[in-house]
Amino acid sequence: MFASNPFAGLIDSFHPVVMQVYLVLMTVAVVVGTWWHVHHEGSARFFARRSQNSQAAARRRVGSAESIALAIQTMASAAVSGEFCKWPRRVSHLLMMYGFFLYLICTVAMVFGYPGSAPVPAVLPALWTTGALMILVGGLWFFFFLRVNVVHDGASPFHVGRADLFIGLLLASVAFALAWHCAQTTSASPTWSRILFAIYLLFTTLLFVTAPWSKFAHMFFKPAVAFQRKVEQANGSSDLPDPSAENYIARR
Repeated sequence: MFASNPFAGLIDSFHPVVMQVYLVLMTVAVVVGTWWHVHHEGSARFFARRSQNSQAAARRRVGSAESIALAIQTMASAAVSGEFCKWPRRVSHLLMMYGFFLYLICTVAMVFGYPGSAPVPAVLPALWTTGALMILVGGLWFFFFLRVNVVHDGASPFHVGRADLFIGLLLASVAFALAWHCAQTTSASPTWSRILFAIYLLFTTLLFVTAPWSKFAHMFFKPAVAFQRKVEQANGSSDLPDPSAENYIARR
């Protein structure tokens, strides 16, 4: 299971180009969905107004070099999930984030780089499976034990709302991806393999086409918010408390 290309067996059902076109369509769905989300929710107007207000209230000008440094700091913080103070949420988020990157990159590499029955380096399916398992571990940990409504509001861990649309579909997609891959490698019934693949494809499609209503767009939105806040702190227009003053008060 860790050494075989999960998409190689699809050549018996349809041409490899079909999966390539599917991935392109899902990419377009995310781009369009994110654009719709940003404009429909008013995020674009909010950022435009906030940027104008920040420039008007700025006490100093932030140069290009400083802006680049702030962008690097923002990316570095995002790389370690610096927005989370408590380690369980940070570890859970890191497992999902890096697992998703591994899973997605390896999927694209195998579908486009090694179509059909072309021999694939064993590292790619191994990383694909590892990424999927990381998503499941981090996602299930978050879903059942770390969600705010479960921890603080005492809601059932099986309670699902709109805010859980992304994580729920992601977990379902990855779970059926692994089940389908396992059915392929264990010589299970071809019928079962096709059924599991169809369910995997269904949840994967829902994951990407629901980007306008789920938290998918937040992966692009949150770094932009973090960068804007750093710029505001640098130019003196921030309306947030000074972190250094808060740390001083906390120590006293």
